[in-house]
Amino acid sequence: MKLAEAAICAAINEDEAALATPFVNCLVRLIRAEESYCLWEGKSDAALLAGFIVTRKKGRAIPGMGYPDPHALWRLDMFYSAVGLAIAERFHPATSPIVEAKPVRPLGAGFSVPGVGSFCPDIHRFGFETFRQLAEAGTKLVDDATADTKVSPDVALA
Repeated sequence: MKLAEAAICAAINEDEAALATPFVNCLVRLIRAEESYCLWEGKSDAALLAGFIVTRKKGRAIPGMGYPDPHALWRLDMFYSAVGLAIAERFHPATSPIVEAKPVRPLGAGFSVPGVGSFCPDIHRFGFETFRQLAEAGTKLVDDATADTKVSPDVALA
């Protein structure tokens, strides 16, 4: 096996392991539940999550000014909703979404507000380099939240 083929096989195995994590499974279930037109029915989990992969090259091509793309806001909303759902599955209290991202529309033609869209310039590029980074980021958020609740479970239920 050539060195390049070995690297590709290792990357595929790493992606498969990341796609099998509980957080990513939760994210996939949430995405599939949100889709009501059966357009994604035959798609693989990797194909559903492809939008969450934003490489450095792809990120540099995305303009960071103006109003965020609705797809970027949707990815952000799905990611943090999956974090909340994974916490609920692990700890079992009722939870609500942590973040709800909605597109903001301009108020009128030619009217602009200085600073709008610049409060978080990286929101346009929300995503991860690899499926492994996606899984690690979500799992870390869930682990941190549930670790805090294990220290004082009475406070978590309040």
